Amino acid sequence: MTRRLTEVARKAGVSEATVSRVLNGRDGVSESTRTAVLTALDVLGYERPTKLRGERARLVGLVLPELQNPIFPALAEVVTGSLAQRGLTPALCARTIGGISEPDYVDMLLDHQVSGVIFAGGSYALADAKHEHYRQLTDRGLPVVLVNAGVDELPFPRVSTDDAVAVEQAFGHLRSLGHEHIGLVLGPEDHMPSRRKLAAMVDAAGWQDDDVERWVGRTSFSMESARVAATKLIDKGATGLICASDVIALGTIRAVRRLGKQVPDDISVIGFDDSGLMTCTDPPLTTIRQPIEMMGQAAVDILVNQIEGIGVNTDELLFEPELVVRGSTGPAGSR
Repeated sequence: MTRRLTEVARKAGVSEATVSRVLNGRDGVSESTRTAVLTALDVLGYERPTKLRGERARLVGLVLPELQNPIFPALAEVVTGSLAQRGLTPALCARTIGGISEPDYVDMLLDHQVSGVIFAGGSYALADAKHEHYRQLTDRGLPVVLVNAGVDELPFPRVSTDDAVAVEQAFGHLRSLGHEHIGLVLGPEDHMPSRRKLAAMVDAAGWQDDDVERWVGRTSFSMESARVAATKLIDKGATGLICASDVIALGTIRAVRRLGKQVPDDISVIGFDDSGLMTCTDPPLTTIRQPIEMMGQAAVDILVNQIEGIGVNTDELLFEPELVVRGSTGPAGSR
């Protein structure tokens, strides 16, 4: 008990006596100090006293699928900074292979009486995944925001990049360079953002079912699976490839080189995200930039409005991406 008081007092920047007064529900403590003590208790992983468990912490969960893809740390930086400015404490939950699952993180966040949760790239984006853990949040009326497309039956507000505009920009760029055989390297078939990109490509290119079969490769969002998928498309004659992420684009460039070809002389490649260091690749990657800063701030604004009881429109908020042209795209048949 003494150790807990010392750690919480240090974390909250108050005396142990103040921590004791808060935990025992005594008077003489300002609301801001009381909030700081309870937040420190939550962050350190200590259970609140029974009489305080009904109150939500000023703690917000940010649940990410991974941290290896640079786009997720970039989003985390925006969201955590914006939360701190609003007086909320972020709790970063990043899933790892063989580690804690998304449902497990939801249970942990609920145990800590969080004020809300922001999800990015979670199970909500996979139509065939289990979604029961999201219903726990709905049942408790907990504020939630999803970043990018999810399954329709989940009633949470969404902040998304407009996948249709992204594909139109990428397709138009490759067509302007003379490419006629353009392929898509996407995520799994049940991945909702990939479904949107495919639908946009069907509209833009006028594809039929046999075109989809020929010009679409599927990946697990890893460089190795992207290399395999891209190799098949190149073997079928694709000269331009639009990828569902920058990581997939890097795997695609690796496939081109293993086939003894060059980017962009033989094959043009377009990524999606404009994550960190894409200007430093060889060649620098042409990509579709997600407006991560605006999207992260919007997600926090929507979540805070829910926390404060302000009505929130559950319609999806779409942000327009930007084509960033660099060295990985060039005229068709340039060599």
